[in-house]
Amino acid sequence: MFLKLLCTIPKVAFLFLTPGSLPFEKLWHMFFQGHEGKFSVYVHASKEKPVHVSPYFVGRDVHSGPVGWGKISMVEAERRLLANALLDPDNQHFVLLSESCIPVRRFEFVYNYLLLTNVSFIDCYVDPGPHGNGRYIEHMLPEVEKKDFRKGSQWFSMKRQHAIIIMADSLYFTKFKHHCRPNMEGNRNCYADEHYLPTFFNMLDPGGIANWSVTYVDWSEGKWHPRSFRAHDITYQLMRKIAYIDESPHFTSDAK
Repeated sequence: MFLKLLCTIPKVAFLFLTPGSLPFEKLWHMFFQGHEGKFSVYVHASKEKPVHVSPYFVGRDVHSGPVGWGKISMVEAERRLLANALLDPDNQHFVLLSESCIPVRRFEFVYNYLLLTNVSFIDCYVDPGPHGNGRYIEHMLPEVEKKDFRKGSQWFSMKRQHAIIIMADSLYFTKFKHHCRPNMEGNRNCYADEHYLPTFFNMLDPGGIANWSVTYVDWSEGKWHPRSFRAHDITYQLMRKIAYIDESPHFTSDAK
């Protein structure tokens, strides 16, 4: 007697959070080409229905809702993408991307790097300044203490088990929904997409995250939004520098 085993190939789910069409879809098509069966694509378009130019993206739009900058709707959109991607049991790693993201490494490298690691790449650090711990409000108690409050980039890359934990959570999500938002008491502005996941995993599984993101974002200018790269900025030297970066500096908002 023999038992037939079904061997499946694990996939990386690429989750695109965008207002509409993806300006770099042709580039992503080239990135995915030849690696069918190792990836899946999901698109959450919050403002208008995307016009797709790549067959890898056609039919991959998820049911979407409006997304406001700095509001809990941003986290709700992330959870909507995760919920759809989790329906495919072959998806073992989940990468959140924006319409302005581009790949700087070949697919094989990204695939192996993500699937062979045992951590999720979730940015997480302490910002003692006004745009970090200064956003904490005591209504978070007793579930979230100030000592556990963390900040980080929203662009995550996570293991399936962590995606499941996020979708199972209602307690902490509700806390951040009500008590981490713009225009709070004391003239505080708190942005859930920068605090919910870093705080959540700092409390529940700090050893399971890398405390940095695999998506490069330049916050060195100290502004509300990261630096934008224009066409004249994109050089071979810059792309190589980003591709081989081996540290993830955190820029805090304290006086130092």
